[in-house]
Amino acid sequence: MPRPHTGNLDQAPSWWPWLVGLTLIALFAGIGLRAPWPADEPRFAQVAREMVESGQWLFPTRGGEFYPDKPPVFMWLIALFYQLTGQLKIAFLLPSALAGLGTLWLVFDLGRRLWGDHVARSTVLILVFTPQFLLQAKGAQIDAVLCFWITLGCYGLVRHFLVGPAWGWYAASWVAMALGVMTKGVGFLPALMLIPLAIWRHRFDESGHQAWRLRAWWGPALMLATLALWLAPMWLTVERVHSPELLAYRDNILFRQTAERYANAWHHIQPWHYYLTTALPTMWFPLVVLFVLRLRGITALWPRDAALRILLSWVALVLLFFSLSSGKREVYILPALPMCALALARVWEQTPPAGRRAASVLLRAVLVLMGVLLIALAGVAWLAPHRLPARADDYADAVAALAPGVLLLGLALAGIPLLLRKRALFEQLALASLLTWLCVAFWLWPTLDPHRTPRAVLQELERQIAPGTQVGMLEFKEQFLLFADRPLVHFSYLAPLAQQESSAWHWMRADPARVLLVPDHLALRCFDLTRQRVLGQAHRRDWVILDATALRERCDGPVGHALYRYVPVRKDILP
Repeated sequence: MPRPHTGNLDQAPSWWPWLVGLTLIALFAGIGLRAPWPADEPRFAQVAREMVESGQWLFPTRGGEFYPDKPPVFMWLIALFYQLTGQLKIAFLLPSALAGLGTLWLVFDLGRRLWGDHVARSTVLILVFTPQFLLQAKGAQIDAVLCFWITLGCYGLVRHFLVGPAWGWYAASWVAMALGVMTKGVGFLPALMLIPLAIWRHRFDESGHQAWRLRAWWGPALMLATLALWLAPMWLTVERVHSPELLAYRDNILFRQTAERYANAWHHIQPWHYYLTTALPTMWFPLVVLFVLRLRGITALWPRDAALRILLSWVALVLLFFSLSSGKREVYILPALPMCALALARVWEQTPPAGRRAASVLLRAVLVLMGVLLIALAGVAWLAPHRLPARADDYADAVAALAPGVLLLGLALAGIPLLLRKRALFEQLALASLLTWLCVAFWLWPTLDPHRTPRAVLQELERQIAPGTQVGMLEFKEQFLLFADRPLVHFSYLAPLAQQESSAWHWMRADPARVLLVPDHLALRCFDLTRQRVLGQAHRRDWVILDATALRERCDGPVGHALYRYVPVRKDILP
């Protein structure tokens, strides 16, 4: 393998600092301008909020009930920033934004060390214009932080085996894998890179240094030691208390949400080819187009570039790993994106200008077409809003306010290929992506925020219900806990609806002054829904109040009396 080299950063083109600055602005734009939105963001924000309010961080809770679906690192990060800032609207988006920034730095530095500055810059641009990357970096799901840990794990292994030896980075890669597992169970994925490394990496590099030594076993040991910092106190506490709730939490988080979920998934069931035929073409567009158009270049570089072979083989192993499970989601493959972008940037920079022409013409035409479609959409929103998709009715009040932003964005996307013809393709695509996300953060988010929260429903609840009245919920949404000004009772988020209903019936029978807040679509057997009082709409459902007059004489549902009461400590968290 050729000796890795670094370029001269001083030779970067004049546009590069501006593009870096725009990327930084886009990553952090909009933080504080919206609340956590369904489906996952309110859940993680509420768990972090309860950590800070209760001071209990080892066992995450949601509405006072243990939350066993995900390991705690992501929620710890939100809670940490919440403690530092005092504002949940700021804290819940910071971990993903910082993880996105860290991932960009890692691939830039790795590309520079492997193949020089041009590949490094192209890698960053590819990530910026690939939809899935910024979509996750600007949301509050776990996967952007997981992607950072996995990218750091890959970075450490490549630094050691292909650029090093660098035993410090080798150790850091295993610590990153442990933190990845503590964020989401698949954080060990960088270890799959040891397979192509063992096949194609010689024992000695050109300087005679050894990358494979006996102390390489310290890596897995260090990973286990890092995991023990969380697992040991959690396990010991469960064994000491030995309550049914803690035992269920331990078994769920360690077994059901990991091996069982992978081997016998119970939702998001998709065919084996789902990632190849659906997820990659949509979430990695136009990266997939560039990859297909440059297959000949990949074939030409494959025999003489071990680093390229190792990176692409690892990406293929990750896709295979997730394809073998019946449960599939587009977001699962995000951790493979940075290394795939790095490999494609290498191929692109080795492609002569004539070989880039087809991709450039095609993708610039797509950019113009997207701009024209947005312009047309803005025109329809203004002139014929009734022709918009049915779901747009949920945001009827916001459509007119959004139309000017959509029009300006459409003009910008259509104008970039026409006005900046002398700029490289990746620069144009990255600029289009960044402008889109700035529009989303500063225009779309604030406009839609009132429509994506239950604030109006809870305000109407406060107008209709006396301050001291106890309010229970069936199939509650975590957003209601975030916006509540009073204590709320629920009957186990994890319990079947029939068991929740039975618990709620007994709870209301014990005190007829209590009321129940429920979505109107539930088929209830213990309550007379004709006695409901409508409060308003949230999450595409009408929410109603049931009081003691709605109680039926009998409730023959399964016995279940689990009850959890959440009392908001700070009522101005989401003003």
